[in-house]
Amino acid sequence: MPKNLSPAGRSAAFYDFDGTLTSGNVVTRYAWFAKNHPSRLQAARRYGKTLAGVPLWILLNACSRRAFNVVFYRQYAGFEEAWLRSRSQAMFEREILPKMFPYAKARVAADRRAGYKTVMVSGGLDFALQAAAEYLAFDDLIANRLEFAEGVATGRVVAPLLAGREKVEAMRAYCERRGLAMAEAKAYSDSKSDMPMLEAVGNPAVSNPDARLRRAALERSWPIYDLSKDYGESGE
Repeated sequence: MPKNLSPAGRSAAFYDFDGTLTSGNVVTRYAWFAKNHPSRLQAARRYGKTLAGVPLWILLNACSRRAFNVVFYRQYAGFEEAWLRSRSQAMFEREILPKMFPYAKARVAADRRAGYKTVMVSGGLDFALQAAAEYLAFDDLIANRLEFAEGVATGRVVAPLLAGREKVEAMRAYCERRGLAMAEAKAYSDSKSDMPMLEAVGNPAVSNPDARLRRAALERSWPIYDLSKDYGESGE
């Protein structure tokens, strides 16, 4: 169970996004951009390619989140940065917000009231998540960034690519810059792939976990949340 912290000992509360606070993911967000490409021909080609690639994305994600991110973000090659950023608010309203768990905002707010710095730490892309981070009133957003050359996406991610251990390093760096202790921090995720992130803090918790992470949480007596029903602990 989380430790009882004095005000001086409070730290950061780090949240994964996909699966943890929303049922959407990087594929559904890209699909929205692809489907709404200003060129109808490009929209049809990109959206069709996304649908055809779903089996590959599932396989890659199961094998390695890092490999998935490297390969999947190549789909963005050729998109204009200005257009992506200009459409990110509409994408949030039409794609992300309807899929956000009903009690996601309340869970983040509860940590903020308790004195934690709230931080979204995601392998998603910064421009695609900025509006969601603002809606949930996160203090900070740590996310992957696409590389752009002369305003056009290359399909590469600016190093370091956030996945697994890199999330932990980003969390540690965040705490070091602000004089916060990882041992006092919280972390939330839905996936067993984020075990490094959860094990790096003193107060791990799981939110809408997959089967493997649920088993791990039960074995370790970690709090389990179902943000589709409530923002409190499940009691499991």
